[in-house]
Amino acid sequence: MWRNTEVSRRLQLQAPIVQGPFGSGLSSVALTRAVSEAGGLGSFGVHHLHGDAILHTAAAIRAVTAKPFALNLWLPHPSEQRELDDAQFDSTLALFQPYFEELGLPLPARPAETWPNYAEQIEALLEARPAVFSFVYGVPSAEVLEQCRARGILTLGAATTVEEARALEAAGVDMLVASGCEAGGHRVAFLRPAEESLIGSLALIPQMVDAVRIPVIAAGGIADGRGIAAALCLGAQGVQIGTAFLACRESGASERHRQALFSPLAGHTALTRAFSGRLARGMRNRLLEELAEHQAALPGYPAQGWFAGALKQAALTQQRDDLLALWCGQAAPLLRQRSALELWNSLLEQTDRLLPGR
Repeated sequence: MWRNTEVSRRLQLQAPIVQGPFGSGLSSVALTRAVSEAGGLGSFGVHHLHGDAILHTAAAIRAVTAKPFALNLWLPHPSEQRELDDAQFDSTLALFQPYFEELGLPLPARPAETWPNYAEQIEALLEARPAVFSFVYGVPSAEVLEQCRARGILTLGAATTVEEARALEAAGVDMLVASGCEAGGHRVAFLRPAEESLIGSLALIPQMVDAVRIPVIAAGGIADGRGIAAALCLGAQGVQIGTAFLACRESGASERHRQALFSPLAGHTALTRAFSGRLARGMRNRLLEELAEHQAALPGYPAQGWFAGALKQAALTQQRDDLLALWCGQAAPLLRQRSALELWNSLLEQTDRLLPGR
């Protein structure tokens, strides 16, 4: 039966469905619980959290479910830009000044907060001991992978190319996510620039399955049972679904974001660096379009994300979808369910019909 794969057996799941992890407040304990309790792997993106907050998050999840869950981190990458000189800060602020003025906000001063420290995050994650450590933007050190094995933590890395998949397997990672370019959110390439690693799921999945022996979990463009069935027929041992779970009321997305995922706007997405400084897929809106012509001048992640993030709360309050980062995958027009349990049941029923007895 399709529900009984190496992924579901290793993770003790009722079906090999992983909820995509969302960062920057879009993950929630409620969604992680709902998916894990239903029999999938709930996930929580913690890359924006300091160590103590990671421990608090893991404790909060364990307070509501005893089922397996994943914590997701972004690994350090050479493309990061954490500091801006005065000229860079002033020029970027000038690009954003009209938006601050429209929202009635004063121009912000340089952020006083420090970005989370990766070593501190890893230490906290190992202490939290989730069932799965999932990660993007690279391969953890041999020491970190060994510590995960010693603690019984399975490792799940994301790859956008066959070369990245082979690198993850060679390092001893347990499983990998084949991240097709249809997916919403960030493109997580790490061996070559993201723009050179845009392979669709239909081509990517079988190539990775042929190239490695560890289980491949398909991601990107999957929002219903047809996507699950297709991925499994291409050789995947499971699927990771992001946008469809993001649209559920249990997620940490704002009501404006969830409503947009069910609107005609969700049928029009683009890859942009405007929202965070890294290439990512979101809905086309005014902010994305107007900053597109300035992308070459924008700072990298995470510095750029601070400017766009500074608009978020006021834009939400004023219902200004045109000034929000609205992450969205290309399969969003297929969305129908608005609760995690309804989505889960629909995914199982549809896939059962398409893969009877498999």
